[in-house]
Amino acid sequence: MKKWQELLERIGIMKTRWNERYKYPRSSRSLVMGQRYYEIDNNPFLSKLPSVTTIIAQTQSEEKKASLARWRQNVGEKEADSIMNDASKRGTAMHSYLEHYLISLKTGLKREDLTDIGVQAKKMAMEIIKYGFEDLNEIWGCEATMYYPGKYAGTTDVCGRYMGEDSIIDFKQTNKPKREEWIDDYFVQLAAYAIAHNKVYDTKINQGVILMCSKDGMYQRFTVSGQRFMDFKDKWQRRLEEYHGNKHNENSTDQ
Repeated sequence: MKKWQELLERIGIMKTRWNERYKYPRSSRSLVMGQRYYEIDNNPFLSKLPSVTTIIAQTQSEEKKASLARWRQNVGEKEADSIMNDASKRGTAMHSYLEHYLISLKTGLKREDLTDIGVQAKKMAMEIIKYGFEDLNEIWGCEATMYYPGKYAGTTDVCGRYMGEDSIIDFKQTNKPKREEWIDDYFVQLAAYAIAHNKVYDTKINQGVILMCSKDGMYQRFTVSGQRFMDFKDKWQRRLEEYHGNKHNENSTDQ
């Protein structure tokens, strides 16, 4: 392992160290009527927690829903499904490569995916490693389960220190480069994880980082911190209240 790390340091790729200062829980996930729920550490008191992505999807604005519906109508349902399916596979493969890369920094073990999607995803991941990981100072955990007791749960790609600040870091693939104003929901997602981490581990995380690469290999980084990140935390709290309010109304209607 030491030789592997020394090699990465010599070629200027690895400037990151592991520091497992927090013990992140195990979790299991289930789908109920298209919505994802978490159970934490097989604890019945921490079960049926809705996922962050489910809550965000269920509280999308009418404008965003209409925009997606127009896109599907313009490209056709079959083509829309194909595009989204390919993007999902590519994103999963890219995340897997990055996760195993980060784990290899402490184990020295590597894994390759030689499928067509895997080769493309590796190229995308290498752009993130090359340009995004140079400011990743410390890893506390990757693919770490975050949960807020009784409220919600989710999985973040990396918890640690980025550019010297305690941060939540997420990897994103995209079909084409994004403008920052298009990805508010990504920042809301990071804010949700930060709130959960701060609650459970008594931390003060106030920075979120998106490391993104398009399928054509264009790397982008988006960072939000300070008051702007606090504003996204407020947005998450409103979305969370809306979600649980809607669920309460649904349950009342069913009775």
